[in-house]
Amino acid sequence: MAALVVIGIALPPLGAVMKPYLTASVVGLLCVAFLRIDILAFRAYVRRPGIVLCASAWTSFAIPALIAAGAIALGAESAVPALFLGLMLQAVAPPIMATPAFAALMGLDATLILTTLIVSTAIAPISAPLFVWLLGLDLSLPPLALGLKLYGILAGSALVGLVLRRIVGLAAIMRHRDEIDGINILLLFVFVSAVMGEFGVEFIRRPLLVSGLIVLVFAVFILLLTLTYLVFAAAGRKRAFALGVMTSQRNMGLMIAGTGGILPDLTWLFFAASQFPIYLSPILLQPFAKWIEKRELTVKTRA
Repeated sequence: MAALVVIGIALPPLGAVMKPYLTASVVGLLCVAFLRIDILAFRAYVRRPGIVLCASAWTSFAIPALIAAGAIALGAESAVPALFLGLMLQAVAPPIMATPAFAALMGLDATLILTTLIVSTAIAPISAPLFVWLLGLDLSLPPLALGLKLYGILAGSALVGLVLRRIVGLAAIMRHRDEIDGINILLLFVFVSAVMGEFGVEFIRRPLLVSGLIVLVFAVFILLLTLTYLVFAAAGRKRAFALGVMTSQRNMGLMIAGTGGILPDLTWLFFAASQFPIYLSPILLQPFAKWIEKRELTVKTRA
């Protein structure tokens, strides 16, 4: 996955070829995610929805409100409107559908993330247009049309994924999980190539700006993860860290698909830079996940 970012940067012509298929790749990724949903695990958390509802409200409403307040306080809204637009589209996006897989790689509670992910994704067609309207963001679509388009993308992907799951069967899905992972990688290749196509060229042309954007996206990533960890620490370190990982990885591809990709150049560049912490997170966060697990085991042993 990390290699995809390198390939996307190293082969700029691919970006122009893949860009028309960006929305299709997002829909494909969502279909695969719904195909692989663990229904039994989902139902277990639905029966005890307290932490799921709190986490969904946090990621869908509190995070966009905090990011908006901070960006406006720093003057980004008026000074750099295209960057403010990128920050807000990132903030209002639900977490990426690959987060449960990332969590599983790090030994975290993938079921909690999956359940919260489903709820927050279902909320997105309401919460995202609400913030777009409140903040007066300049998009190609009015807020209501954006909400309807997001609902169509999510509902259509869920329908296709769940129908395929019903036809193919869980046993076959488990048996062919490597092949499904391969399909995911191919779809991610299309998405990353489309988003990262101009990144290397822009870095050569405007190194200070692009370097600043990379620093900014990592700062936002760390901020969201840390805030979420502190807010949910009472639920246990591992749960809080899992929710932090989920909250820090936003599905900006969905927002690009929802807006039809008609965005300012700086907003596109911000989206491209934001892929770095997402695709590097399983490598970067693994040591922290192991440290938290050791701390929890130590506490249990003492108890």
